[in-house]
Amino acid sequence: MTDTIDVAVIGASGRMGSTTCEAVEAADGLRLVGRYDEGDDLGDLGGAQVAIDFTVPSASPANVAYCVDRDVSVVVGTTGWDDAKLDTLKKQLAQHDSVGVLIAPNFAIGALLMMSFAQQAARFYESVEVVETHHSGKVDAPSGTAARTARLIAQARDEAGLGPVPDATQTDPDGARGADVDGIPVHALRLRGRVAHQEVDFGAEGEALTIRHDSFDRVSFMPGVIEGVRQVGQHPGLTVGLEHYLGL
Repeated sequence: MTDTIDVAVIGASGRMGSTTCEAVEAADGLRLVGRYDEGDDLGDLGGAQVAIDFTVPSASPANVAYCVDRDVSVVVGTTGWDDAKLDTLKKQLAQHDSVGVLIAPNFAIGALLMMSFAQQAARFYESVEVVETHHSGKVDAPSGTAARTARLIAQARDEAGLGPVPDATQTDPDGARGADVDGIPVHALRLRGRVAHQEVDFGAEGEALTIRHDSFDRVSFMPGVIEGVRQVGQHPGLTVGLEHYLGL
């Protein structure tokens, strides 16, 4: 890449997309060359070297595939990437060995630290649950951050030889105990006025540990987005989680 990275934003008029456009324009070494929204022809993406996708789960895989086919690296903040979609993307990237794709459930540095701390704590506590809160306009649940946190915790518990989280519940016809993500209960709140908040609650005999992160404004995600843009071209193939770029 040249010293200046040309960047296109897909989903540019959305909540995250518009904030991202402002951040790219303000960042040293980045140049915003394209803004795209639903129904727009992506064309040559304005000659971008890196595209940023902040759209919706139903549109994101096609957007990313379009970019990869044109040898444009992609930073993805859209959630909803399940194993099947990731496998399809890996196969496509195998045909474009100079292209990098970063799929990040969360770009806030504090949220990444929260996940790292939760993974470290997981092997010491018998009980654990995840509670996430987002604005009422969020279209999916649980959040990508909550799902990834639960999977990291489950992996750490499995490696430590811990059994299932203790829970004597036998009747729950309305799903009050939340979602089950790899054996970890995950609860999603949707409240007007909130942005992105998550806590991980651990319990053991006689003590409790709560690890919490709050994003009060979308600008909290921008340092991570910009770092992702700067590094994605240096990491060919698929990377899931910005923490891999940050050494966490």
